[in-house]
Amino acid sequence: MQRLRIDRDIRSMTEFRTGIASFLKQVHDTKRPLIITQHGKGAAVLLDVGEYESMQEKLELLKDIQTSISQIENGEGIDHKDAKEMILNRVTK
Repeated sequence: MQRLRIDRDIRSMTEFRTGIASFLKQVHDTKRPLIITQHGKGAAVLLDVGEYESMQEKLELLKDIQTSISQIENGEGIDHKDAKEMILNRVTK
């Protein structure tokens, strides 16, 4: 995801309502999120679908890494040699 540009990527709800199509195109073309404000405060974020999916994949990977770290710290890890053997046994069956 591209870095937010404050001068271009924060719009009021009123501006958003009157220019939805152009803001959707902006988000798609720039891959930057659009912050929508209401009464001067952040109300929503508009993201390109591909950028959202990429962000979700990264979050899932980070959760998997954190789970792995916790398992290793709790002594629940599997030795590399044993893990490799288990996987090879599954693949060759």
